Amino acid sequence: METRYRLTEAEAGLAHADTAAETPPGVRLDRVIDHAEAGLLADQHSDGHWCYELEADCTIPAEYIMMNHFMDELEPELERKLGNYIRSRQSAEHDGWPLFHGGDFDLSCSVKAYFALKLIGDSPDAPHMQRAREAILAHGGAARCNVFTRIALALFEQIPWRGTPFVPVEQMLLPRWFPFHISKVSYWSRTVMIPLSILCSYKPRAANPRRVDIRELFTIPPEEEKHYFRPDTLLGQVFRIWDIVARTFEPLIPRFIRQHATRKSEAWFIERLNGVDGLGAIFPAMVNAYEALALLGYPADHPYRVEQREAIRRLLIIDDEADYAYCQPCVSPVWDTAWAAFALTESGCTNSDAIRQSLDWLAERQLSDEPGDWQDNHPDLAGGGWAFQYRNDHYPDLDDTPAVAWAMHYFDADRYRENIERAGDWICGMQSRNGGYGAFDSDNTCHYLNYIPFADHGALLDPPTSDVTGRCVIQLSLLDKPEYRPARRRAIEFLKNEQEANGSWFGRWGTNYIYGTWSVLTALEVAGEDMQQNYIRRAVDWLKSIQHDDGGWGEGNDTYHDPDGIGAPHPSTPYQTGWALLALMAAGEAGSDSVRRGIEYLVQHQQNDGLWSDDSFTAPGFPRVFYLKYHGYAKIFPFWALARYRTLLGRDETATFPESELPLPQSAV
Repeated sequence: METRYRLTEAEAGLAHADTAAETPPGVRLDRVIDHAEAGLLADQHSDGHWCYELEADCTIPAEYIMMNHFMDELEPELERKLGNYIRSRQSAEHDGWPLFHGGDFDLSCSVKAYFALKLIGDSPDAPHMQRAREAILAHGGAARCNVFTRIALALFEQIPWRGTPFVPVEQMLLPRWFPFHISKVSYWSRTVMIPLSILCSYKPRAANPRRVDIRELFTIPPEEEKHYFRPDTLLGQVFRIWDIVARTFEPLIPRFIRQHATRKSEAWFIERLNGVDGLGAIFPAMVNAYEALALLGYPADHPYRVEQREAIRRLLIIDDEADYAYCQPCVSPVWDTAWAAFALTESGCTNSDAIRQSLDWLAERQLSDEPGDWQDNHPDLAGGGWAFQYRNDHYPDLDDTPAVAWAMHYFDADRYRENIERAGDWICGMQSRNGGYGAFDSDNTCHYLNYIPFADHGALLDPPTSDVTGRCVIQLSLLDKPEYRPARRRAIEFLKNEQEANGSWFGRWGTNYIYGTWSVLTALEVAGEDMQQNYIRRAVDWLKSIQHDDGGWGEGNDTYHDPDGIGAPHPSTPYQTGWALLALMAAGEAGSDSVRRGIEYLVQHQQNDGLWSDDSFTAPGFPRVFYLKYHGYAKIFPFWALARYRTLLGRDETATFPESELPLPQSAV
């Protein structure tokens, strides 16, 4: 093995500060990569995995506070720190709270943030509360919030229940042929809706021990408001009429039917409680389950309630030094570990034991015989997927699974062949009829359900998307089994049909078109596609056309609101630059000037710890509704891009950077 330039601990803070006379040409890029490698390895947990923070908007910490006050389980010191976090995220531009860093005012997020702050004692006369209240009223007041916020307000007796959609527990009794059935919506919708339907049917009152109200946030007294719903489509109006009619007949539902439906709903979510990892391993479902268990009479010391409370607590990020706390919507250890292991393999990391330990950690978490909701449509298909979180047995993920298998294949295909094959068989069997792949289910495409009053967020379903399909194409290409080839061909045709007019692909689970295009181009390369085909060159031209003058790439979450997919100008980010570079290199552009400039951008922005950071939110949870910041993205993907660049060009080529073209990182200036 060739000699690699390794950084000592003393050198770490002065990486690449050597002068040209002291440093052989090209050594600087090796040192950038080695410094990043050391930084990434420093974040690895002792058992081999990585798990970076996963941050959302202020609705999640606000809902944590609201849960405490609903249950009368106050935590004054924690709530004080949560309040510090919420206040720090209030926008100085519009005085409310956005859904992502630097984003526009969001009414529902602002109402929850205001309510949470008032619950923990902030005076409505405080300047920050006055500014927030004026902004909320200027946007129509709390009556215009989304349905999830209005349900929360109804539980706190802030609005009448007629201001919420009809979500009866009897939904569990509907037959599969009915227009609505729980199996026809996404996994996250199921886990949220079923315990929520118990709360909506029995309408418990929040303890609200301090008797806080927010009547000042309504332009019309909430009991007098007549227009909580304003459907803007014919189908939406039809469903709204159905909602009104069904609610009218709710008092006529026989008691024994309601009790039967309640028991069935209770059994459904208890089966999926998932221990200390929580229902669905996502915060909203956990909270609904926790509150529903209390409503159903489970005492505070019952194992189910204890475990759900612990699951929620495990989502907290508490920074005592900065004196703030926030709550994550979920955690991402499998996802983070797969990409970190892949990047380290790409870099030729000499600590192969660290990579092997991480992949062994993943291998232990592969799901096989566990029952899962995906079996509703595929009862004879054996398991083989991975979940996104530490544990989520009922919901393996069609995006994580190929990422893990790809990392295993790239590191040691023979060692993990059985894992890769099981994953491949499962992925092959989960293809939707149109050739694409959703994140958790196949053919979850009853799009009319997004018009029911409950679904004003437009994210009730889990249809096939380009980014997940791209990852599944990789899975189907790792082992060239004849039975995979038809599925792979159909998936590639799906991707061709999904390409945008400008040559890019939409990114459902990462921001946005840069992410989608990276997901597809890397998949097409692994699948052995001719990367000189016209449709691929169009994607390459698009990526080059949006490169910034500083050499990087950047795209904001506002592109999810923009039908033209352009959005407002957004500064370059290290992680999106990494995606763009990986996509271009997959298309054979490693030697291009565009890639060289992108590499220079990453070198320039490396930090003292060897990694990168950025304030922007990196992905949608649900486009236009809920966004996330994966703290690991800015650490992993720039490193991977640099390592990939060296792999493709070799040290002789990467050593040809003139000193003027390979700038010192900011940390060394």
